[in-house]
Parts: sequence; C-alpha cells; structure tokens
Amino acid sequence: MSYDLNYLYNLILLFFLYSFLGWCMEVTLMFINYHRFINRGFLIGPYCPIYGSGVVLVTVLNDLLAPVESSYGTSFLIAFIFCGILEYLTSYFFEKRFHARWWDYTHKPMNLNGRVWIGNLILFGLGGMIITRIFNPYFFKLISKHSTSFVKILIFILLIIIGVDYIISHFIMRILKLSVEDSRADNSEEIAKEVRQLLENKSLLHKRILDAYPNVEFRTARVKARLEKIKKNTEYLREQAEEKLDEINEKVKKKREIASKNLITTRRLQRNIIENQEELIKYLLEGEISEERKEELVNKIAEDKSILDKRDIF
Repeated sequence: MSYDLNYLYNLILLFFLYSFLGWCMEVTLMFINYHRFINRGFLIGPYCPIYGSGVVLVTVLNDLLAPVESSYGTSFLIAFIFCGILEYLTSYFFEKRFHARWWDYTHKPMNLNGRVWIGNLILFGLGGMIITRIFNPYFFKLISKHSTSFVKILIFILLIIIGVDYIISHFIMRILKLSVEDSRADNSEEIAKEVRQLLENKSLLHKRILDAYPNVEFRTARVKARLEKIKKNTEYLREQAEEKLDEINEKVKKKREIASKNLITTRRLQRNIIENQEELIKYLLEGEISEERKEELVNKIAEDKSILDKRDIF
C-alpha cells in the first residue's frame, strides 16, 4: 500500500511539473509569434494542466504495459494515440462548455475536425517517448530522496493553489460564456470585439483569457444558425446555377441539332420524312409500335417538315 501511495504522489508531482513546463513552452511560442508575454492556459497560474495530464496518462499506460511490452516504439505510439485523444476531448469539452473553439488546426494538413493534427501527434509521440524513457526515472529518483512528509506537504500546497485557481478561472470563464451567449453578433470576430469591450472595465484576470487565446473562435447558437443559413443559401444558389446550366446546355444542344439539320440538303430531308412516314405507317398497320417510338417518329417528321417549310420548298 505504501508503494501505491508513493507512486500516486509521484504522479501528482509529475502532473504539476509538466503542467508548468508545458506552460513555459506555450508562453515561449506566443512570445515568438506576438513578441510579448502572454499568459497561456485556462488557469491563471503558470501551468497548463493538459500537458501534465498527458504525461501522467502516458506514464501510467507505459507502466501498465511494461510487463508485456516495453520499448521506445511502444512509448511513442502510446503518447501519439492517447495524447491525441486527450487533446481532441479537451477541445470538444471546452467548445461545448464555453461556446468557443480555443485552438483550431483546420488549416493544418491531416487534421481531425480541426481539433488535432498530425504534426502535434508526432510531437506528442516523441515527447512522451523521451519523457517516459529518459526523464521520468531521474525525476522519480530525485523525489525518492525527500521524505514522505515533505512530499505530502508539497502536494497539499500545490493542490490548494490549483484548486483556488480553478474556482476563480471557472467563474471568469462563466462570465465570458454568458457574454458570448448574449451577443447579437453574427460572427466570431464581432463577438470577440463585444466581449473585449465588456471586459475593458473589469480586472486584468478577466481580460487575460482573451489575451491567452488570441485566435479563439466563438461558436454561439446565433453564429451557428447564421452559418447554417449561409450554407443553405449557398447550396440553393448552387442548385439554381446547375439547373440554369443544364437548361442552357439543352438549348445549345437543340440549336446545334437544328444547325446540323440546316446543313442537310433538301432532298435528304425529304427522303428522311418519307422513310419515317413509311416506318410509322408500317408499325401502325402491324400494331407493333410502342408509344415512345411512335412519338419519336412523329416528332422527327414534324421537325424535318418545319425545316423544309422555312425553306419554302416542301
């Protein structure tokens, strides 16, 4: 039991360590892109729990599979698959919970609904492989040098900090969600502008969340309805255009047929009329003609006669 508790303590500290390191990486990437400090993440403090959760998940799965299969390739696949699932589910939950898409990989190659993409999955695989195979043994060895009491106190303090942070951040996100739901704008950019104006008079903690996700895409029921209406209108216009094009093609085909027949000599037209009339009479006398064939012959005769009438020869 003592071993199980120590393992649990190690996982909790592992979660906090990589949540912090993940936050550092996100902040660095944002600084490179925007040339200013941006406090990334859903929470206020310097940690991104999705990174810590991913590392803990991969670590546990590797340990469970260790008696059966333990290799760098296995570690890579575990991180590749399960960190991808974690990122997808997190994106889905946040969108449903707060009506916003916090990251979007739609423009990236080989993405799944814009929530995950192949580039990140490969990085997850490599990162998970390096962490579980190289870094974790050193980290666990370092933790084992401290007393259990120290580890418990440290974990207790960290849990209190992140717990209070979560409550405050969730309250702020609720305000943001209500602002988005009350917005009358028809697109994500207009909603973001309205929300920013609303938060201008509030604390830095309130405005931070929009700075943390500068590319956030809001998806309220109003926006979805508007997008659906545009989609339906576009589909209707496309169908109308296709019908019009078919109509034009049919008219062009008819004109081509008429132009082609106008090139036929008068004698040939007369012969065609006589042949079609003879065929029609023969079938009528024998009673072995279908309505479709009968109509076809009648139309051919009438069409050829019309061309001859215009020539004032028939």
